[in-house]
Amino acid sequence: MNLHEYQAKAILAQRGLPTLAGQVVQDKDTIAEQLSLPAADLYVVKAQIHAGGRGEGHMPDDKGGVRFAKTHAEAKTHVEAMLGNVLVTKQTGDAGKVVNTVYIETGAQFDQQIYMSLLVDRATNAVTFVSSAEGGTSIEELAESNPEKISTIAIDPVVGIGNFHILRQRLALGLDKSYHKPLGALMRGLYQAFIDLDATLLEINPLVTVADSQFLLLDAKLSVDDNALYRHPELAELRDATEEDPMELEAAANDLNYVKLDGTIGCMVNGAGLAMATMDTIQRMGGTPANFLDVGGGATKDRVTFAFKLILSDRNVKGILVNIFGGIMRCDIIAEGIIAACRELELDMPLVVRLAGTNVEQGKQLLADSGLPLTPAANLTEAAELIIAQVGKL
Repeated sequence: MNLHEYQAKAILAQRGLPTLAGQVVQDKDTIAEQLSLPAADLYVVKAQIHAGGRGEGHMPDDKGGVRFAKTHAEAKTHVEAMLGNVLVTKQTGDAGKVVNTVYIETGAQFDQQIYMSLLVDRATNAVTFVSSAEGGTSIEELAESNPEKISTIAIDPVVGIGNFHILRQRLALGLDKSYHKPLGALMRGLYQAFIDLDATLLEINPLVTVADSQFLLLDAKLSVDDNALYRHPELAELRDATEEDPMELEAAANDLNYVKLDGTIGCMVNGAGLAMATMDTIQRMGGTPANFLDVGGGATKDRVTFAFKLILSDRNVKGILVNIFGGIMRCDIIAEGIIAACRELELDMPLVVRLAGTNVEQGKQLLADSGLPLTPAANLTEAAELIIAQVGKL
């Protein structure tokens, strides 16, 4: 689950990490009453959406999603221009995202911009700091053009952050000795927040240096593990459903794991690993998967029917591949769900079904006796070949 910048900063500020004074505005009709920022020489007005590149994006007035103001009146004008309008960035696609929240904070004078993030590195099985002295830029572009400018420091979960980690980080960022202690406090604070919150990503870009060898978090991106939200009801309450795909929300409400993609072949699979393998096989053989959809290990006939409805709600889908390996999930139950869905929805597009595992023969017989225009497949490779060929003929 992704949090907005203002939410992430509030959480980090509660932990003693250095952020600026800020204010949230969500009601366009009462902006003047809501603005109560302290006097400052500069205000930064930021659109709050779950996408990067806000400053380089554009809105209907041809300005970006991060703007500067010298007065309350100017800040109010920017807020009015943002709220309720669409912001398009390199991460939103051409459709963009509607700005429902704007965050305003006081400006700050700083010396150096730094990129710093924490993530889980599967290769080292450790929470890892990824940092660069070139903050404020796209880390993806920097990694491609100048990978030597990015440092990674894996933290042993048993040992934690040691003095040598801080020294290595300081040298990598080109900071002098006066920053050693503040950097240590910052790294330990960010690391503990990452662990305590069950985070999957904590990104500060930019992290800036200010007077007296101190730091400020000028931006913050925080993502937490959905599977750990039962431990964090206070975080679950921060979920912004308006930032999430409606189909994905509907899938979650029906105990399905669904992620919409841009392809033309709908996929219905049981098990996350098998779903990934199915999408990879389709892609490798020249097709494009339209979704990730895991119906789980104990799907019912009704859930399978709903899964079909979900796939077909995507207008880009031109064919469906069902790939089921029956363990806990019985193939005959899947077959009944497929038959019910096809008849209820009057399916009129190519459908390829590969079944294996528990009650597979019963499942295959049900499909064969259904009279439905579907194509059986013996294995995943054959199934991918068949659906790609059938979709290609449309």
